Amino acid sequence: MANNGIEWTEELERELCTPEEIEENNLQARLMCELIEARQKQGLSQRELEALSGVTQPAIARLEKGTASPTLDTLFKILVPLGKTLAIVPIPSKSGGA
Repeated sequence: MANNGIEWTEELERELCTPEEIEENNLQARLMCELIEARQKQGLSQRELEALSGVTQPAIARLEKGTASPTLDTLFKILVPLGKTLAIVPIPSKSGGA
């Protein structure tokens, strides 16, 4: 993806971000993808999810685009009507150990 003439690559990401920041970004992206997939599998529009969750459609759109980070409260409001929850699990180690 190019932005202002700069090509965003994994190499550039490694130069500008710490491994922790990269992992956090990847985790947020996976979470948003899961939310979108769950909403779409249930055949719900963002407006329908708004009615079920009480979270406004524009807020849902911003979350799905990754331009906003949800609070836990907002996340649970969205997850419950989708039949989902959060689980705290260990992050897999890249070296294969715990």
